[in-house]
Amino acid sequence: MTDWFETVAEAERRAKRRLPRSVYAALVAGSERGITASDNTAAFAELGFAPHVVGLSNERELSTTLMGQPLSFPVMISPTGVQAVHPDGEVAVARAAAARGVAMGLSLFASKPIEEVVAANPRTFFQLHWVGSRELLGHMVERARSAGAVGLIVTMDWSFSEGRDWGSPVIPERLDMAAMMRLAPEALARPRWLARWARTGTFPDLTAPNLAPPGKPAPTFFAAYREWKSTPLPTWEDIAWLREQWGGPFMLKGISRVDDAVRAVDAGVTAMSVSNHGGNNLDGSPASIRVLPSIAEAVGDQVEITLDGGIRRGSDVAKALALGARAVLIGRAYLWGLAANGQAGVENVLDILRGGLDSAVLGLGHASVRTLGPSDVVVPPDFACADRLPGPVNPTPIGVGNSYPRS
Repeated sequence: MTDWFETVAEAERRAKRRLPRSVYAALVAGSERGITASDNTAAFAELGFAPHVVGLSNERELSTTLMGQPLSFPVMISPTGVQAVHPDGEVAVARAAAARGVAMGLSLFASKPIEEVVAANPRTFFQLHWVGSRELLGHMVERARSAGAVGLIVTMDWSFSEGRDWGSPVIPERLDMAAMMRLAPEALARPRWLARWARTGTFPDLTAPNLAPPGKPAPTFFAAYREWKSTPLPTWEDIAWLREQWGGPFMLKGISRVDDAVRAVDAGVTAMSVSNHGGNNLDGSPASIRVLPSIAEAVGDQVEITLDGGIRRGSDVAKALALGARAVLIGRAYLWGLAANGQAGVENVLDILRGGLDSAVLGLGHASVRTLGPSDVVVPPDFACADRLPGPVNPTPIGVGNSYPRS
């Protein structure tokens, strides 16, 4: 029981103690001042509940479906790249997700190949960025199809911002002798993390195996990053083309405006994620939960809507569902669990979220997560600022919450 923890916050504390400084910093970083990264969590704290006390349901149904896949409760693993926090990386996460009955999102920049991850969790969605040529993208689509991926997640909420006001961790191109010598003091200061890797006889993999062109070795993460950065930016027509190439469940990740949500529907997406890439997109963007209600109202009857950014508790999941999300995606929370205790740590995090969600559904007087609605949430004035959210009807500047200037 010594490795078990009761909160996601405790998982984060253990991750901070066990990970080398640079690895931990890479997990918590947000772009520039970190305004958006901070607001993703702060915004949830501004929302309250309107609970019932009599006539509560003795049993609650937490299950749902997302893009045709059954979920034991409305949480999905968000794709994150280069999981140096644990040698088993995405495979351990996929196994944990499968054990708890939820779907897996696998990053294009993952450290494990898609074939291994799908084998660990058949409900795996493969994430793509718009990188390289249409030919390369077509190859990756076919590889995902052959591997058995059940859907695509196309991530568009990662800008070219590289600045961190508090300093970005220095990540080497390769773990050559010079890099290992430089990073040795950090690794030696975290013997438990180092021992995990030593037992495997390997070092963190800084390549991107899912980006390997046909017949060529996998590029390093930074080589793949540079190719992505030099690729001409996609149009809505490109998104529609990619959706047609896949022909199956297709999520567009990164929506934060009503007009973009409408364009995504026009492009034929199955689902969209209201997201700012965990605060790693344009800093100063509003928290995802602040813009969710207006997007859900505009297109929620046409596509499935998810949210990611700031989920730390089961009550956060309940708030997102009440304001229009069908499910949420988690990122940092499961990475902290992975760092704290491997696959069991990820399962621990999922259990925490499930338990908290069940408590919220109980207290709100529901028998199912599918009946949560806006009347269950106490929303302070100007929290979402729906009347000022940019969109086709009223394209005026965003001004939301206490973290942003009022218009």
